[in-house]
Amino acid sequence: MTISTQPVRKTRQSRITSSADAYLYHREWFQRVRERVSAGEPFAIVSAETPMEIFQAMDIPYVPVQWWSSIVSAKRKAPAYLNALRERGFPDDQEQYFSLGLASSYDRDPESAPWGGMPMPTMIVGDPREDNQGKIYELWAREYGAHYYPFERAIFNDAPDQWWELGRHRWDEMIDPAVLDLHVEESRGLIRFIEQVTGRRFCETRFKRVLDLVNEQEEYFTKARDLVARTVPSPITVTDTFTSVMMPQWHRGTEWARDKARAFYEEVEARVRNGEAACPAEKVRLAWFGTGLWFNVDFYDSFIASHDAVFVWSMYLGIAADGYARYGEDPLRTLSARYAAFVQYLTMEPWPSAWYVKEAELHQIDGVVILGGAGPFTEAAFHKAGVPTLRIRGHNVDSRQWREEEIRAQVCRFIEEEARLHAERRRSR
Repeated sequence: MTISTQPVRKTRQSRITSSADAYLYHREWFQRVRERVSAGEPFAIVSAETPMEIFQAMDIPYVPVQWWSSIVSAKRKAPAYLNALRERGFPDDQEQYFSLGLASSYDRDPESAPWGGMPMPTMIVGDPREDNQGKIYELWAREYGAHYYPFERAIFNDAPDQWWELGRHRWDEMIDPAVLDLHVEESRGLIRFIEQVTGRRFCETRFKRVLDLVNEQEEYFTKARDLVARTVPSPITVTDTFTSVMMPQWHRGTEWARDKARAFYEEVEARVRNGEAACPAEKVRLAWFGTGLWFNVDFYDSFIASHDAVFVWSMYLGIAADGYARYGEDPLRTLSARYAAFVQYLTMEPWPSAWYVKEAELHQIDGVVILGGAGPFTEAAFHKAGVPTLRIRGHNVDSRQWREEEIRAQVCRFIEEEARLHAERRRSR
């Protein structure tokens, strides 16, 4: 059997205009934030699990840690920045998705720093669920002279069957009331903290509008996810979704984000209606399990020309569809229903495995490529469902760990020896 491992021409150019539009908007937004901060306005760095809608309602711009690390990695700055972290006596091989942000704060040169560098934050808000992350936030706040607010949350084990069907309207059946109570109190504490630090006041009317806009946005993402899942050949690949989904997600609660989600759905729907496909000769449908490979997003589309294999699923569009929309009468409690178990959905058994398998079956996946440290429960769940998996070594933002030729050969072999066989069985049913 001949295994083709040669890189093919780059196919990163997005098939949909909403991706490029979102990127350009975000660049312009970031520069406006730098100007606002220079003029004395407050600014926050937050983790992805922080209830960002509170900041949105108070008109306080923020940047998620993980998003900033993806930008740093995409700009090829991660190796130098992480090495600088090591030179200062800190580990450079732990929690890089978070520590890369801290490392970037040592570069204060706007000519060399990504996008001119992070504005000086007023506050840093993060979930210290792991000792390393809490220390990273503390050091980062100290480096900038910012306030650090540790947003605590509880972890609980019980997970209902098919939790994704309860999330929108029956979240009180999904999450322990005591856990919701704690998250509500933490959110109230965060609001008081922001008010004290910035002098701004929380407006519940505006907050409700933010929540409504988020729900509208996520419903469009749900419709787009469902279209991609049932359409063969797929109209788009994961490279089309990264920017189109994640940029609006970081701005959720704004009309711009709602409109961008709608534009994304409409473009996907138009491609389906017109019979446009990412790979008209699609033979294998793949899923990417893990965070995005931000320094090498060309990787995903590189198997189209060589193997007619398309990465059609990543967690970003999937969790936008199933993990965010929440409806309820009490705004702060409804917001807490979005975040109280958010980490568990994706990382803590018994929550994630059933959802991942559901998404794989919905999208007619023939093989799952797993980056890094997914637990054995996930692989066992895919195995039980009859979906082949391949685990590759690497880190999503630390390019020093990436072995392109070796990993490409592994994926090619996986497609040819396992995923294709699954695809043939699927088509013969």
